[in-house]
Amino acid sequence: MRWDNLADDSPAPSGDAALFGAAAVRTRTFDTPEFRGITFHEVRSRSILNRVPGASRMPFEWTVNPYRGCSHACVYCFARRTHAYLDLDTGIGFDTQIVVKTNAPELLRRQVASPSWQGAHIAMGTNVDCYQRAEGRYRLMPGIIEALRDRANPFSILTKGTLILRDLDLLRQAAEVTDVGISVSVGFTDRDLWRTVEPGTPPPERRLDVVRTLTEHGIGCGVLMAPVVPFLGDRPEQLRATVRAVAASGATSVTPLVLHLRPGAREWFMAWLHRHHPELVGRYERLYASGAYAPTWYQRRVTRQVHELAAEYGIGPTARRGAARPGREGDGGGGRRPPRRPHRRPHSSACCDTAAVRAAAPAARRAMSRGG
Repeated sequence: MRWDNLADDSPAPSGDAALFGAAAVRTRTFDTPEFRGITFHEVRSRSILNRVPGASRMPFEWTVNPYRGCSHACVYCFARRTHAYLDLDTGIGFDTQIVVKTNAPELLRRQVASPSWQGAHIAMGTNVDCYQRAEGRYRLMPGIIEALRDRANPFSILTKGTLILRDLDLLRQAAEVTDVGISVSVGFTDRDLWRTVEPGTPPPERRLDVVRTLTEHGIGCGVLMAPVVPFLGDRPEQLRATVRAVAASGATSVTPLVLHLRPGAREWFMAWLHRHHPELVGRYERLYASGAYAPTWYQRRVTRQVHELAAEYGIGPTARRGAARPGREGDGGGGRRPPRRPHRRPHSSACCDTAAVRAAAPAARRAMSRGG
């Protein structure tokens, strides 16, 4: 396994010479129900700020990923391929071999305090979920949020986890001094589908409770309706049920994203499809014959249906002005967050899925449009 490129006390890797170094990594297991069968590889990283390649169309340049691998075990996760960079398995290994960058908070605090750092927007949850189960033990996110709050550095978080509510007070403090964008991923509300394709995640209704709680505490939260799973979660009644539940949660927006199958994820998902829905294998092979993405006509059809439903229920880009959302009586503005103080630049200023990240970072676009 290649680990030295993650360690702060090891020489820079050169080709295939970058192998596991026992002094750089501590491997642990915990005999508790929530962590049984999972191995944690604790590393001290050299850097925690990851620059998005210049050719990318992302609305920001920087990400922070305190973990590699994810116990959510979503069978479609596009980040599976990244485990191969460490010579780890992209299937079960991705679900059960979790790399933990234990020094992430202190490292980020040091990096954003550098005179060379200009306070750019930082996106989190763009590779694997920063609020997966491991976060309950390692508690890296409070220190990360504190570091960004103390420098008034804008950031966004995309998550399927409910653990984000643990950090509610910190998020509110950060939102007082900078742009904070939160999105929760809920692709469907069908519990049978959830149990098989997202076995390690909280149920969809619990994730929508997160949206409701954040909104009630003045932190606007959007929903990334991802993935919409062809032939399993795309029936009109399924889309309606999901959008209706999203609206009832008080979400500020809903953004659909059709399942895409990149190398690494494609093989794992198709193996799952063979086991659970063999009758659909041929249809998937035809739908994704041209590559990782479903045909444009199919994506547009789903997007149109979701936007029409969003308008009907009073959310999203085509929502009627002033329309009250179900379950949000009397707010007059569909659960909008209250005004806050203008964004302040930091005192020191002198690997991702495009569609998902764009949906997860509404604050990023506002910050960038101001040059922040």
